[in-house]
Amino acid sequence: MSNTVLVVDDEAVIRARLKGYFEREGYRVLEAGDGEQMWKQLTKQHVDLVMLDINLPGTDGLSLARQLRSHSDVGIILVTGRDETIDKIVGLEMGADDYVTKPFELRELLVRVKNLLWRISLVKKSQQAVNQAEKSDDLIAFDQYLLELNSRKLRRGDKVIKLTKAEFELLTAFALHPQQVLSREYLMEQTSHRNEEVNDRTIDVIIRRLRNKLQTDLFVTVHGEGYLFATKVDD
Repeated sequence: MSNTVLVVDDEAVIRARLKGYFEREGYRVLEAGDGEQMWKQLTKQHVDLVMLDINLPGTDGLSLARQLRSHSDVGIILVTGRDETIDKIVGLEMGADDYVTKPFELRELLVRVKNLLWRISLVKKSQQAVNQAEKSDDLIAFDQYLLELNSRKLRRGDKVIKLTKAEFELLTAFALHPQQVLSREYLMEQTSHRNEEVNDRTIDVIIRRLRNKLQTDLFVTVHGEGYLFATKVDD
């Protein structure tokens, strides 16, 4: 079955160019001119990857990426006409997996799409294996917290702490390897953020969010090596 790509861009010429190229490469391509049309497409059918232009009428692409990532694991590639570092960093913090800057080469974009879809498939296979292995024992306790692997919840007493998918995956990786230094490369393989080119920045962002949500610093930075989960766990 071919992967489905949704192109979100207010320029019809660009949408037509991308649609024609990717369909020739064997992909199923959908189109949307703004955020409203994007949501309509997503509610009607399954989409594997969204190419999302930052400069859209109405709700901008950065806000749409954040909204999309909050409830979906779909691959997101941001497309921007501005070659500014702040745009790229903010885009990744909003939940995008990758970005390209206009004007872009179609072949380069194709490679990025293939790599991202491949990484998504690896993450899904890894998650399936973990879920299968943890069916009989899915509770990890640490520092007054209880991590439920099967239900994907983090509790402290009666309170449930909401985690994004990437935050949960990263916390699980730490909880399964307490008091061990984990490299950023290894942590990147355990999360839904799949772009090798930005792994250092992505991992730092996720850990900062975890520190804020847990209201304690269990994640010790080991300079030049990675991070260490500085607590004991009971499983």
